[in-house]
Amino acid sequence: MSNAPRNISVSLMGKDYVVACPPEAEPELLKAAAYLDQKMLEIKASGRIIGTEKVAVMAALNIAYELHNKQTSEQQTISGRLGELSKLIEATLPSAK
Repeated sequence: MSNAPRNISVSLMGKDYVVACPPEAEPELLKAAAYLDQKMLEIKASGRIIGTEKVAVMAALNIAYELHNKQTSEQQTISGRLGELSKLIEATLPSAK
């Protein structure tokens, strides 16, 4: 079985696009394309943005914002947990004097 990229078709706002993709990444690419299509259709339905290019840019900005906020939230959670673990370790270990 070859890992060479193959062409797959994704649909965004009713228009098909051919994308090169490694076979093992195809399911995730199709999910990402479906998510992007959903976001683009939501923006188009709002009626405030006209034009496919502008809709695509706004969808990309919205998705980038979502990703950034998710990463920031995860970083805060990890940082808080590390702080708790550090306190637990300090309380458990005998003090070196």
